[in-house]
Amino acid sequence: MSKVFKLGITSNNNKKIQEVESIEVLANKGVVGDRHFDDYNDPYCQLSLIESENIDYYNTKFGLNIDYVDFRRNIITKGIELNNLVGKKIQIGNVEVEGVDLCRPCKHLTEILNQRNILKEFLRRGGLRCQILKSSKISVGDNIKIID
Repeated sequence: MSKVFKLGITSNNNKKIQEVESIEVLANKGVVGDRHFDDYNDPYCQLSLIESENIDYYNTKFGLNIDYVDFRRNIITKGIELNNLVGKKIQIGNVEVEGVDLCRPCKHLTEILNQRNILKEFLRRGGLRCQILKSSKISVGDNIKIID
């Protein structure tokens, strides 16, 4: 079963992501308290996910121990492949979202983590951007399932 493994938010750009046990998300606005929350939010900025397995692979390959939330996504998943979910509806706990685009690693992440190879290593492993369709709360341990 696919699950929410970790959650993280930060209220300001360029600040450290704080690991939390739950987040509140509002349809078409984003994660309450997060840096990208906005009343008329672009679907590409509302919610981001990344696979814990991709972070584990990177840490193992390079002998590192970078914390999951330091990869700057809202939700770290376990047991689901995100790359095939663009255009699909997904239920995370009681929240309904739609995958809108793959997350691409950025130079900012490379600088924050002091890892020059992030861009190459996470090109197709950087996660998924989602539009929030139904508001609710997401908690660590919530199930993730593909609706369609």
